[in-house]
Amino acid sequence: MTTATQSTAMKSTTKSTTTNARLTTVAVVAAPVLLALYGGIRLLDGSRDPGPGWLIGHSLMLLGLLLFAPLLVALERAPGPRRTAAARVAGRAVLGAALTGLAASLGQVAIDLYVGAVAVDKADQNRMFEAIQSRPGVEPLFYSAVPLLFHLGLLVLLVAASVGAGRVLRWWSPVLVVAATVLTAADLAFIPLASVGYLVALAPLAGFGTAAARPAAA
Repeated sequence: MTTATQSTAMKSTTKSTTTNARLTTVAVVAAPVLLALYGGIRLLDGSRDPGPGWLIGHSLMLLGLLLFAPLLVALERAPGPRRTAAARVAGRAVLGAALTGLAASLGQVAIDLYVGAVAVDKADQNRMFEAIQSRPGVEPLFYSAVPLLFHLGLLVLLVAASVGAGRVLRWWSPVLVVAATVLTAADLAFIPLASVGYLVALAPLAGFGTAAARPAAA
């Protein structure tokens, strides 16, 4: 490889690393904020019926969940390049499972958006949901089993990024995320509060309030 080629490759790698770091920073802040806005809108009267509140809230949730994709990738890379081959394979397997669960969660929100846009009233909305969810495979694929992979994969990646010499998070990051997840599972009214937990837990990934290193480049 010539010197010029090496220089071009180094510049390309540096540009890619900078772009990834900026995307991670945006996602760390925007994903929890968008979810908090969805949770706030959900508390308003009429927002659970077909109409603007439903559509705006679920659109914000869709965008917030989409931003978890680069966060999952950043978390998988966070421990750095000095992992063993087995650890790298395991990390990518967990990442794949988490992204699969995230895709299922996005599918659920897409269904919610469709029903909210088409239904004429609350009764029609309930009938549509029942008709869709009663189809074979829909409930486990979009509402129960597969979406759990997102939460489990996220937790495993958080723990991996919180231990060892190359950690970029602290021990309380996965603890906060577990607490936030339990809150929302108990009552969706806690989504705004849970979103604060996600923001604080993920902030070190973008270098906020910590001397931890940023995620390694691919």
